[in-house]
Amino acid sequence: MTIFLQMKKIFTGAGLSLLILTLMPGCTKNFDSINTNPVAYSKTNFQPNYILTTVQQAYTGSTDFSYETWRGNLIYCSTMMQGFSSVVGYWVGDKYILNPNYTAAYWGFGATQGPPLGNGGDGAYPEQVKPVVDLIQFTRDDPKYKNLYQIARIMRALVMERITDLYGDCPYSQAGMGYYDKAFFPKYDKQQDIYTDLLKELEDATAKLDPAADAPTGDVFYNGNIPQWQRFGNTLMLRVAMRLVKVDAATAQSYAQKAVGHTMTGNGDNAFVKADATGGRTTINRNSQILTGDGGPENVYTKWSKTFIDMLKAVDDPRLAKIAITHPTWDAKHNPTGGNADPAVQKGMPNGKDLSGIPAQDISKDPTYTTIEDYSSPSQYLTKRDGLTFILTYAESELLLAEAAERWGIGGSAAQHYHDGVKAAITYLGQYDADAAIGDGDAETFVTAHPYNAANGLEMINTQYWIHTNTMLDFYESWSNWRRSGFPVLVPVVYPNNNTNGTIPRRFPYPVDEANTNPVNYKPAHDAVPGGDNLTGRVWWDK
Repeated sequence: MTIFLQMKKIFTGAGLSLLILTLMPGCTKNFDSINTNPVAYSKTNFQPNYILTTVQQAYTGSTDFSYETWRGNLIYCSTMMQGFSSVVGYWVGDKYILNPNYTAAYWGFGATQGPPLGNGGDGAYPEQVKPVVDLIQFTRDDPKYKNLYQIARIMRALVMERITDLYGDCPYSQAGMGYYDKAFFPKYDKQQDIYTDLLKELEDATAKLDPAADAPTGDVFYNGNIPQWQRFGNTLMLRVAMRLVKVDAATAQSYAQKAVGHTMTGNGDNAFVKADATGGRTTINRNSQILTGDGGPENVYTKWSKTFIDMLKAVDDPRLAKIAITHPTWDAKHNPTGGNADPAVQKGMPNGKDLSGIPAQDISKDPTYTTIEDYSSPSQYLTKRDGLTFILTYAESELLLAEAAERWGIGGSAAQHYHDGVKAAITYLGQYDADAAIGDGDAETFVTAHPYNAANGLEMINTQYWIHTNTMLDFYESWSNWRRSGFPVLVPVVYPNNNTNGTIPRRFPYPVDEANTNPVNYKPAHDAVPGGDNLTGRVWWDK
């Protein structure tokens, strides 16, 4: 069932009342009005399966013009990771310049100054954390929602992993609990404690899923398929565990071992949300809304990075012909219609360029420049308005298992997992669109021609992970895994007056609004960030 049909259920009767509540933040100002139950609903008169749809959709990006996706995933993460490059003036990610409104966008409750404008109600805490906490509270200790409750716990872990990866210490144990326990000013939990609990929650919730119990009806990942949720939970546990390789290798190995044999088994297990273009801002694909130019000139001036395209061209990677086009075209409604997909003409745009007219900075003065249209844009398959947002994939799972095997000799052959991971990262493109499919034989030919080499295995594994998450347009994950692994080796951009002394950023600073809305808990966390509460500070696991 598409998101639009699921969301239509939410906007009816008691569902509308719940949505009003669930999209309200649990840790910001105006606590009395936000955390007072505005409607008479209870466990006896509402169907909580609808909230799961809300949470899954919200994880793909903000409902109000995709602001956190625009600012966090695209403007910052995609360009810092040299997946994309843009010369749009407010795309400052690959210039390493701090725009505090943009880096605060994923957290939420941010200010609304500057293009692209934002809404203080957008972001993960009001749009993801609050409803998933509501879902947990609604289904706790209710036998008829046994599986829905465990899925809610897994979804909360998914949501919170990204928040803490971006910011470090953050509200966790009390987040979203204002209505339930009056925690109007939630404490910031240490990231080490958050990760300890994430692993515990994922292991316990996944183990308690029961294929003989309820099949959630609001599930747009798997349509209530519990065995797939079991594999999702174990795959997510593996990813969480592998974040810790630099700070707690023993725990990382222990939980990776628990996941072995229980993770995703093929691209059929890939978790994604299919958007619906007919539902407007509520259901449209978030990345596509921005990349096709609904809010600015991104469709003209945002391109694949030279770093990324050069890496694919160097090995004749078959993905290049499916993910990149030059001279892109759109119809009157900004729907992407195609371009030149010939791999031979693909050309990535250098990062750190602009339209200033300054010779050292302006893209038109770069030696690679011919026309803007000659640089490679993301293809029409990746930017469909009703397209897919990938959440977690089999290819990610296999590449992480390859690393676990290489590091600790667990879970089988690193070479086999690498082979399977890269092959899946090639063939999964057919899920975007049938015309983007690469045949099994072609994928096998490529992987066989570029076999695993244990001598530089970790670099190979994590470079392929970077390529894959870039094609997923999940640049949040590209950035997190790059910080964890150090691969691929990226050459930083040198741009005047940057805020990092010419180094690639390591975290997002806390929103400045937190100093006013939650000062008692914010200040110790702000003061404790290793390297300072700025773009060069580091989260706990990033040593």
